[in-house]
Amino acid sequence: MTGELGLDADVLVIGGGPAGTWAAVAAVGAGARVVLADKGYCGTSGAAAAGGNNVWYVPPDRAARERSVAERETRAGQLTERDWMLRTVDEAYRRLGDLADWGYPYPVDEAGRQRRGSLQGPQYLRTMRYRAKRAGVRILDHSPALELLTDPDGAVGGAAGLRRQDGGRRWTVHAGAVVLATGGCAFLSGALGLNVDTGDGHLMAAEVGVALSGMEFSAAYALAPAFGGQTKGLMMQFATYYDADGRELDVGDPLTGRDALARLAATGQPLYARLDRAPESLRAAARLAQPNYFLPLDKAGIDPFTTAYPVRFVLEGTVRGTGGLALAGDDCATGVPGLYAAGDVATREYVTGAISGGGSHNAAWAMASGTWAGAAAARYARRATRSAAPLHPAGRVGMRPSDGVSRPAAEVVAAVQREVVPLDRNYFRTGRGLRRSLSTLDDLWREAAGGLTVGAAGQRSEAGALPARQAAALVAHARWMYTAALARAETRGLHRRDDRPHARPDGARRITVGGLDQVWTAVGSDPVAGAGGQLGAGVGAA
Repeated sequence: MTGELGLDADVLVIGGGPAGTWAAVAAVGAGARVVLADKGYCGTSGAAAAGGNNVWYVPPDRAARERSVAERETRAGQLTERDWMLRTVDEAYRRLGDLADWGYPYPVDEAGRQRRGSLQGPQYLRTMRYRAKRAGVRILDHSPALELLTDPDGAVGGAAGLRRQDGGRRWTVHAGAVVLATGGCAFLSGALGLNVDTGDGHLMAAEVGVALSGMEFSAAYALAPAFGGQTKGLMMQFATYYDADGRELDVGDPLTGRDALARLAATGQPLYARLDRAPESLRAAARLAQPNYFLPLDKAGIDPFTTAYPVRFVLEGTVRGTGGLALAGDDCATGVPGLYAAGDVATREYVTGAISGGGSHNAAWAMASGTWAGAAAARYARRATRSAAPLHPAGRVGMRPSDGVSRPAAEVVAAVQREVVPLDRNYFRTGRGLRRSLSTLDDLWREAAGGLTVGAAGQRSEAGALPARQAAALVAHARWMYTAALARAETRGLHRRDDRPHARPDGARRITVGGLDQVWTAVGSDPVAGAGGQLGAGVGAA
């Protein structure tokens, strides 16, 4: 077993999914020495690697792109930013071209043209890992980051974490700039590929003063086979739904009728689906496009096109939701010197507004924001003067207990899940319910700050720091979500308030949230338009 690993780099990228690998490649392209640290194995872990991914792909036809943007603006609760959207679709188009140049095997149509509107996750991430390594990126697999490091002036100068396959020994990377690409938070709900997404990057960023935006748009749930975690929902557009007695349920459109299904599920009623609306001509292609969806069904001997199978709602939180770290510039800077954010860890309001970015817009955002953040981090590192003073570790809750009273991390995780996973608490929200949950979550945060233990023996250890930090991140994430949800006294997009069922005429404003021991909110002083409204203090919560 070796000792602590210490490295020096121009840019450290934390996270090895699409946003992280694009950031690493872009930083190298800008002349930086790059280290990438992944919680799992870069190329196989995370949401994108778990299945097929649609991508927001529009060729460079200005009229076509304007139509695509306008259609999204209407559905997205008027919270998108046109300039960001046009930049994102353009950047994604070029990055998809890079993938073709690097040998990604796009399917072709009858005329021999590549179909670039979707990607197979395993092959996509395999290609990105290969490209990053070939470019010279030093990849640390199974090396989750635990905390950021800052200089005496508050600039971020690296991070520290664990080497999971080396007995939990520490690694430290000193870097001129850091890109967070750690994904969203799915609260360990069991959705396929999402158990690495526990909000770690959000917690690390908040500890150095970064705020968050769009966190109320976090009630993203997806339907999955009851005995599986595959939440890729493309096929559900062809579903007919039934109750336990085999009676067809009238839910309207298969995609927009989710609220009716969720209300039934919230009462404990079993739900069944059959993909009998899928044309025969598409069924073979569907299996090729979404093989992971069909795998558990095939193992159970179920043909989903002819046989009804049980389904359940699975929380995907801010992975398929919208909220994340607020951005201070069009280069994905966070406002804290030396720290950038890309992909699902960052807010996607600019591109997806109040509704889910799904695989399509979120996938394009990961490519674009990763590219911008990586290049910007390299530029920052090149011009910044590093402090000669020792760097300060910024991690607190889950790392450095405030008193001698400890609570098992697993108990904290379970308590958070009781507040955020049930449909009647998170999918269908009320002011009263949000306040009740926040009271519990605030108590959990205070207990977590006191100390967290891991394992039957109730010990603190280097190896136990990861589950302790994950537990702390889940509590923090839930508090930000529900504080923002309480502040938005209306229903808009993914944020549903049963006690405020309509959108307010003045509701197209961003809600920013931040803080750890004391959570604060701020609301845009003007409706979102153009480059967005300015933020002002104060909020009318209800």
